[in-house]
Amino acid sequence: MAPPTPTPETDEPVGFRIDPVLARSWLLVNAAQPERFAAAARSRADIVVFDIEDAVAPKDKATARANVVEWLNGDADGAPNEGWVRVNGFGTQWWAEDLEALRGTRNLGGVMLAMVESMDHVTETAKRLPDTLIVALVETARGLERISEIASAKGTFRLAFGIGDFRRDTGFGAEPATLAYARSRFTIAAKAAHLPGAIDGPTVGSKGLLLSEATAVSSEFGMTGKICLTPEQCHPVNEGLSPSPEDIRWAREFFAEFDRDGGEIRNGSDLPRIARGTKILDLARAYGIEVADGLDGEHATAPSDTFHY
Repeated sequence: MAPPTPTPETDEPVGFRIDPVLARSWLLVNAAQPERFAAAARSRADIVVFDIEDAVAPKDKATARANVVEWLNGDADGAPNEGWVRVNGFGTQWWAEDLEALRGTRNLGGVMLAMVESMDHVTETAKRLPDTLIVALVETARGLERISEIASAKGTFRLAFGIGDFRRDTGFGAEPATLAYARSRFTIAAKAAHLPGAIDGPTVGSKGLLLSEATAVSSEFGMTGKICLTPEQCHPVNEGLSPSPEDIRWAREFFAEFDRDGGEIRNGSDLPRIARGTKILDLARAYGIEVADGLDGEHATAPSDTFHY
């Protein structure tokens, strides 16, 4: 994918979408407010998700749904209006209407299915939207207890953690230690089902240092994406879930040393370090982070590589 084009006003690249397998920032946009759609599309979000679930009051669901369909079927400056949609949960009165409206839309990237509590919620959604990527948003204790089944369901593309509703359902607090078990379950279920890394829930009302700290928690638990609530949150999340300069420096130095020693496996630690170094450099390139020349050569990889894609 070509790098984004900077805008004259800010010199910042905008509107740069990432393959959803690797996507870090998942920006929720209230679908009842179409005046926000264009700004979201120009944002630093890896994925834009138009929300017709929690962000929209019941009386406004039909209008919000129509706004999304109109956007996805339209074009801006000759380019298609792409995006994902967070749809209402299976069993609600709006679920079937959401899916019926989205069938055949031109530029639907995928759907984030709310309140997933069983694999049937995913499979039934997949039947109505065939060949559509589905992020299963797990938000309750019941869903967490079944998360391995949900991850293995035909149609599940990635898992996402609905922290707000999960805390409301369970009474848990927001401290990282309190939610450690839940986050671990997401990561382990995703890995066991050979899915891309799980997507962590949003950090409400936080930016700057607080958001960076929250994103570091997501990374520490092996989660490779995070839901964002404003466009301003996307850039810090992208930075926090990308290889750091220290990571890239370590990978460069390791491969330089490895090649100086003949490029042959020297001991039992080499294969895991090759896997880690390869992952770091591949992700850096995928995210448009500069990697030094001379590091494009092939190296042996471990059978247990921990790539999240």
